[in-house]
Amino acid sequence: MSEQTPSPRPRVSARVAAIAESATLAVDAKAKALKAAGRPVVGFGAGEPDFPTPAYIVEAAVAAAQDPANHRYTPAAGLPALREAIAAKTLRDSGYEVSPGDVLVTNGGKQAVYQAFAALVDPGDEVLLPAPYWTTYPEAIRLAGGVPVEVFAGVDQGYLVTVEQLEAARTPRTKVLLFCSPSNPTGAVYSPEQTEEIGRWALEHGIWVITDEIYEHLTYDDAVFTPIVKAVPELADTTVVLNGVAKTYAMTGWRVGWMIGPRDVIAGATNLQSHLTSNVANVSQRAAIAALTGDLTAVEEMRRAFDRRRRTMVEMLAAIDGVRVPAPQGAFYAYPSVEGVLGRTIRGVTPRTSAELASLILDEVEVAVVPGEAFGPSGFLRLSYALADADLVEGVGRVQSLLGEAV
Repeated sequence: MSEQTPSPRPRVSARVAAIAESATLAVDAKAKALKAAGRPVVGFGAGEPDFPTPAYIVEAAVAAAQDPANHRYTPAAGLPALREAIAAKTLRDSGYEVSPGDVLVTNGGKQAVYQAFAALVDPGDEVLLPAPYWTTYPEAIRLAGGVPVEVFAGVDQGYLVTVEQLEAARTPRTKVLLFCSPSNPTGAVYSPEQTEEIGRWALEHGIWVITDEIYEHLTYDDAVFTPIVKAVPELADTTVVLNGVAKTYAMTGWRVGWMIGPRDVIAGATNLQSHLTSNVANVSQRAAIAALTGDLTAVEEMRRAFDRRRRTMVEMLAAIDGVRVPAPQGAFYAYPSVEGVLGRTIRGVTPRTSAELASLILDEVEVAVVPGEAFGPSGFLRLSYALADADLVEGVGRVQSLLGEAV
């Protein structure tokens, strides 16, 4: 009897092979590659302020780089001075006290997201995930062994889920609710009343809350950022707050985020980080201290520019037949429904999904947008208005012209 040749084992682990590529980064990379090749591409893909980091922050980093104290390992949980600054900033901006010992400094907001789920979720635990959602959330949940349970709120709800929807999705396996306001990708902002109602529901049912507050300073019109722990103080013992300097201070490349939570959860996440990455780069931490302890003048200037661009983008998108776009009240994204365009023919092509429509837009008019499939159901596009005013008008104008041909 001949021996059978054993099947070759996969070279990449099943856990890593199952991770979906970041759609937003993929769209941004494709747009940049086309630009580098000389194509006049306008990219609406990346969630990244187009402003330089304020000068006083950069100057603090330059000084830090020259200090030998920053050339060595420092505590994995973060520089004590930065953890103190984060605690003080939380009191200033969110209105409640935390101890520096309840803070863990991470390599950007994404590491905070991953470590929060890793610290709380066991295999089989369910995480309620309001959709549309940021593309990284479900991947981080699955990496932790959890099961993302999507709770979808469409354009008619302004992309805001209700307690009734959350309750309908709750099971005995539900452990965590992901809460993000202001929202990426929709720009939706929960009112103080809605935030409190959701928080009290989570408290009543013993559900942990992971709240992503990285867009806290970017709200418009009458919208206000409402920290869920301020709305429901009793949640403090079962809530992990995620935040960072990237969006507020135009510091995406500096990679400084943080987690705030109960001491035992922060200790566990710190232990994980001590094996994963150790400390965040000290120069970046020193820059973050300057950002958090400085005033918010530069932040307000950027917010006003985003607000102006927001109004322009919404007006232009709303003028397209078949497109519906609630005015975003936070962050720097518009999330139009293009369901009224799908199934119609444009230049000989009949897109049936938002992914097909996004591909058509890139191919025909060289504008990069992210399809709704990256954030939940098909039928939507995400466009960032964190780009120069002239580029915004040019890019949306091209989309207007193309979709105006739909028959």
